[in-house]
Amino acid sequence: MSLGLRKDDVVEVLSGEYKGKSGKILKVIPEKGRVIVEGINIVRRHTKPSLKNQQGGIMEKEAALHISNVMLKCPKTGKPTRLGVKVLEDGSRVRYSKKAKETI
Repeated sequence: MSLGLRKDDVVEVLSGEYKGKSGKILKVIPEKGRVIVEGINIVRRHTKPSLKNQQGGIMEKEAALHISNVMLKCPKTGKPTRLGVKVLEDGSRVRYSKKAKETI
C-alpha cells in the first residue's frame, strides 16, 4: 500500500474529534494504513511498574489514525492538499503538491 506520506510531514486531520488540528507525523504504519501524529488522538493507558517505567500509573500517548483521515499540508499555502508523484528528467521521483504545483 503506497501511502505517499512520510515521517516528519505536517498533516491536518480531516475528520473525527481532532478535525482541523495539525501535527507532525511521528510514525507511518503502511501494513495497517495508519499514521501516528504528534499531539493528536491522545489516549490514556494504565501501566504497571516495570524496569522501563519504575513509577507506573496513567500514561498518555498518541494512538494511530487511519491514513484517510489526514491530509498533507501544502508548505506554500498551508492548506491541505493532495499529493502527486512525477518523474524528473534524471529519472528520480519527487512528490509534489497538487494545489500549488510545487515539489515537496
